[in-house]
Amino acid sequence: MTDSPPSRLKRPLQPMPDDVRQVLLEHGLLEAYEARPPYQRNDYLAWIARAKREATRERRIAQMLEELAAGGRYMKMPYGKGKKRKGT
Repeated sequence: MTDSPPSRLKRPLQPMPDDVRQVLLEHGLLEAYEARPPYQRNDYLAWIARAKREATRERRIAQMLEELAAGGRYMKMPYGKGKKRKGT
């Protein structure tokens, strides 16, 4: 892993759990994950970490994988080029 530049995030940085890194590698999505802005990477990890039940955690990991594989989605919202904004 390369050293990241200092973050401007106001929220605490979340460490990448080993199992999340492994599932990203297994699905060939680590590069897609790392291409996302720091706030999105941090939000995904915090959201996964806040799950109280293992089933919830697994669903959240699955959603992250689906969104990374499809592109253009972040937390079930449009993201990236081509997204439509209100008023445009």
